[in-house]
Amino acid sequence: MRKAAVVLLFALLAGACSDPPRRPAFEDARALADAAAAATTSGGSAKFGTDVAVGAVRSKGQGQARFGAGGTAQVMTTDFLGEPAELRLVAGKLYAKVPEGSRDEVGTGKPWVVVAADGTDPFSQVLGTGLTQLAAQNDPAHTLGEIRAAGTIVAAERTSLGGVAAEHYRVELDLARLGTDLPAGLPADAAGRVGGKFPVELWLDEVHRPLQIVLDLSPILQGSEARITTRYSEWGVPVDVQPPPAGEVG
Repeated sequence: MRKAAVVLLFALLAGACSDPPRRPAFEDARALADAAAAATTSGGSAKFGTDVAVGAVRSKGQGQARFGAGGTAQVMTTDFLGEPAELRLVAGKLYAKVPEGSRDEVGTGKPWVVVAADGTDPFSQVLGTGLTQLAAQNDPAHTLGEIRAAGTIVAAERTSLGGVAAEHYRVELDLARLGTDLPAGLPADAAGRVGGKFPVELWLDEVHRPLQIVLDLSPILQGSEARITTRYSEWGVPVDVQPPPAGEVG
């Protein structure tokens, strides 16, 4: 009995002297966004996959991206158009590969077109806003900028994601403070029409690079599923991100 009591006493003392669990690194949304943005840039490149379910918009995509001080370049395939499509964002220009059966309608007859939210060409007028929002959503810097400008951390924990040690943050974004800089699938006048707030969940690895970002827009589009999930992997993997050949762009 005496020996058991001594063992128990030592166990209790060891537990009392052990270090408490480490807390997540950030309690302020701006500090969180700044650190993750810097880690994204230093990470250099990554592969990504995205799932969009916002209102009537349903799509899946995958691609690879290069990050740097000059901005993000990416290539991706997506079914955002209802059929497989390819997007390339290079040097600030977004290129979309036009489905072969639609090239005459676009008017160029060429496989690629430059897409802009305010473009006057037929392709941009129909799909420009959605595609530019989608491309922006694949870029961690875009969401991190939203968190920095309009976010408040409401919960944080140390956990794991897919077997990788991670910090998990739940951030509340104030839609009114975002203006017209909105996630993919939301119309440009959404901020003025609905107001309110919505949650963003962010998982970072041990050096603060994004592993997963989930935007839950259900509070805005009530009555329908409204989530955008983007996953990042293979940080530092070599990527090949080039614009289409000039002669193939209409």
